[in-house]
Amino acid sequence: MPTTYLCKLDCGWPHPLSTNGQDIIALHHIFIRHIACSSSSNSKTQRSQGRQAQLGNINAARAVADIIRSTLGPRSMLKMLLDPMGGIVITNDGNCILREVDVSHPTAKSMIELSRAQDEEVGDGTTSVIILAGEMLINAEPFVRTNIHPTVIVRGYNYALQEALEICEKLALVVDVNDVDKMKSLVQSCIGTKFSSRWNDTMIDMALKAVLTVSRAIPMPVGSDSYSQKMEVDIKRYAKVEKIPGGEISDCTVLSGVMFNKDVTHSKMRRRIENPRILLLDSPLEYKKGESQTNVEITDEEDWNTLLKMEEEYVENMCMEIIAFKPDIVITEKGVSDLAQHYFAKANITAFRRLRKTDNNRVARATGATIVSRTDEIREEDIGTGCGLFEMRKIGEEYFAFFEECKDPKACTIILRGGSKDVLNEIERNLSDAMQVVRNVVFDPRLLPGGGATEMAVSVGLRKAGLKLEGIQQGPFLAVGEAMEVIPRTLSQNCGVSVIRTVTQLRAKHAAAYEEAEKTGGEDAFPKCNWGIDGTTGKLVDMEEFGIWEPFSVKIQTIKTAVESACMILRIDDIVSGSKKRGH
Repeated sequence: MPTTYLCKLDCGWPHPLSTNGQDIIALHHIFIRHIACSSSSNSKTQRSQGRQAQLGNINAARAVADIIRSTLGPRSMLKMLLDPMGGIVITNDGNCILREVDVSHPTAKSMIELSRAQDEEVGDGTTSVIILAGEMLINAEPFVRTNIHPTVIVRGYNYALQEALEICEKLALVVDVNDVDKMKSLVQSCIGTKFSSRWNDTMIDMALKAVLTVSRAIPMPVGSDSYSQKMEVDIKRYAKVEKIPGGEISDCTVLSGVMFNKDVTHSKMRRRIENPRILLLDSPLEYKKGESQTNVEITDEEDWNTLLKMEEEYVENMCMEIIAFKPDIVITEKGVSDLAQHYFAKANITAFRRLRKTDNNRVARATGATIVSRTDEIREEDIGTGCGLFEMRKIGEEYFAFFEECKDPKACTIILRGGSKDVLNEIERNLSDAMQVVRNVVFDPRLLPGGGATEMAVSVGLRKAGLKLEGIQQGPFLAVGEAMEVIPRTLSQNCGVSVIRTVTQLRAKHAAAYEEAEKTGGEDAFPKCNWGIDGTTGKLVDMEEFGIWEPFSVKIQTIKTAVESACMILRIDDIVSGSKKRGH
């Protein structure tokens, strides 16, 4: 029997000093395993590996998709959420719901990030992207269970993504941005699924007017691109939404100009001016205070009067420099002293003070004025003359300054009225989605049929293309096609009609169109089948006649994001979660 000398270490395990070969190896393995376990994980750390991690991720994705599945389509339900501050959010906007939901699973968190990315990138399709990504992962589960390697599944998914994008390209329809009827049907597909769908016509007109007001062409050097001019549509900066509780939703309007929540500085100033000359400043109209603290010792009483006189003369000079240009309205981002107000009131000039920088930029864009930093540098061309009417109005308890009837305003204010704050917040979210949709079409004027028609066309197309593939990749490739059917399936589910019958009929319509095209135009012929589901009644309709279209960029972004995120999540084979050890 070989002898072993053992010594106790801090970990409480014996350490072999001398023994025969086998004993050393066995004890050493136990020792290393114990050290690894004790150092790499503590009692709170959870670790899942391999198939267990992948199946856990798929279940998390399924849970997130199930949260917002019922918010897709015109018959969607609303969710009521209580935020950490105790406020209430009532919405069916996928991004807004998931932003408020508190989850701990890392995969669920990355799924929620998808809808945020979708919202920032194209502004619509936040619900679809989560449902689609969840379905991609659910369809990958059988492959994971049968031990197919994740990279093989991912390769099949990527092939399918390229094929799906090609099908969308063929299905796309180019639209003229100035074609009002086409644009209205486009916004209809976005707003029809929202809370404000009762006031559809008002909302659609507002979204179109707001976006087409702020869009402007930036001339590009000829030959630099396929387009000789590029569009700039800055909704965030130049289309301001003013929410005023009270009134009716039908009172909402888009001004052909701007308005802000400020009253005139002096009661004697004019409150209504036609064709005003507007001067914008971002310098204070009061005596300049020193940057550093200065002490002045005065020995003579007259010197004090001289100092005061100098201050007054400084303000008077500034006012005279302004009055020389005969403006009707002066707006500054800084303060206006009482003395300056007096001079302006005498000269019959209306003055506003402490206006926000963003509001000032909007007034400049709408009226054609230039913001001036020093009063001695004012020129005639800095004066804005593009405004047709200035008027002060009282809405509720507040005074608002309206600059309306602008000749070519490249900025606007959207006034929203409604019963309560919750209603106004939801309408604002719906309107911002609609404006983003119009903006996307201004950038890329191509459309795809809505109501699940595009998804079903892609699904049938992938099924046809998948038959030509050979080997192990065929399964994942076809799985993407099956996953695409989740959108028409969910639409019919939310209508309360028979899901299996409706989806089977729709699949048959698209498959028949493929067969028809192959008979007439050969194998590579592509049918333009626009049949989809009417989200209100659950019946099958031709989307071209029904008039439901969606922006090409939104659809493409949804499919790309869903497939790529599913690929990323499938490649995770190890999840370590838990708090770090203190002192490390």
